[in-house]
Amino acid sequence: MTINNRWLLPEGVEEILPPKAMQLEHLCRTIIDLLSTWGYEFVIPPMIEYLESLLTGTGEDLDLKTFKLTDQLSGRLMGIRADMTPQVARIDAHLLKRDTPTRLCYLGSVLHTRPGKSGETRSPLQLGAELYGHAGVASDIEIVKLMLSTLRHVGINQTYIDLGHIGVFRALSTESTLNDEQQSAVFEALQRKAKDELKSLYKDWNINDDASKALLDLVDLNGDVSVLNEAEKLFNKISSEVTNYIKEIKALADSIKNESDITINIDLAELRGYHYHTGMVYTAFVPGKGEGIAFGGRYDDIGSAFGRARPATGFSLDVKSLLQFQNIEKPVAKRIFAPASDEVSLQRKINELRNSGETVVQELAGQQATASQMDCDQELVPGNGEWDLKEIK
Repeated sequence: MTINNRWLLPEGVEEILPPKAMQLEHLCRTIIDLLSTWGYEFVIPPMIEYLESLLTGTGEDLDLKTFKLTDQLSGRLMGIRADMTPQVARIDAHLLKRDTPTRLCYLGSVLHTRPGKSGETRSPLQLGAELYGHAGVASDIEIVKLMLSTLRHVGINQTYIDLGHIGVFRALSTESTLNDEQQSAVFEALQRKAKDELKSLYKDWNINDDASKALLDLVDLNGDVSVLNEAEKLFNKISSEVTNYIKEIKALADSIKNESDITINIDLAELRGYHYHTGMVYTAFVPGKGEGIAFGGRYDDIGSAFGRARPATGFSLDVKSLLQFQNIEKPVAKRIFAPASDEVSLQRKINELRNSGETVVQELAGQQATASQMDCDQELVPGNGEWDLKEIK
């Protein structure tokens, strides 16, 4: 690296400058305050942890996203967090150890080894909310409503939400005659919604049982909430377990279907986070953006490695991605210019103004910049033994 390009940042890693940095800080504070009104307690996990703790129960995807390094003190392998959810699960299971439902929220930077599909940032500012200790659909409903409330709170007035359930594929796969290798191939094809490819595979494998054929139908089971009625009829004679999962999605969809700013899409072939999630999954989209803006789901098994497999569900998002939508009104801070002087009365006035929340920029001895060039709209001027505020024209 030469002296001419030492300022370059790694690809996918960015910094945020004024005034956007203050807008982002205000946005974060506003959302945390909102989560607090729902009873979510704020936690701050560490940026770095031992790898086995950081990746517990998360599957291969997060492993590939995680930067790894060796701890110079212990010689053990450590990781820079790529997702804060496992850390918060550890806090709930190993540190808080509550028997009651526990609501936690968090905010912090995470780091990814590679950008996502659309070349997005490798350093998201992750914010999320997690609800531990409740296994029923009511906790999924609360998390989805909180996710939607968060998006509304920052000025997003139209949201599309995709609902799915990891349990549907798992249950049908278990009841099918497919072996492990075949299940993996079906999983990959479903991700691409490649129904013709699946039919060809079934023909080659001579697969014809009801549960396996039902997996084929998942490709077509996407659309509005009426898809759930179709799915219920289809799976009723095949698997009571899957029917119960469909009822869970129905209950969630019914809880938000009358909200005018929400459009619901059902996708029973949606298997995002399959090796991590255990139940319902949900993704929020906004018009004009192809990628999801907020993601959530149930992950009941994650706490088992920490000694307590508590039911859990939650959502997370990158706050930086919300900046373009936010319309939270924040008064524009006035900047007051003070001349370079150690005079007692001036210093007293500066302290009074700062203590009352005003921004005062004091001139440095010998500086050339004027008050206007320092982005100040008022200045302190002497008058009658006191210092008065004067508008800068």
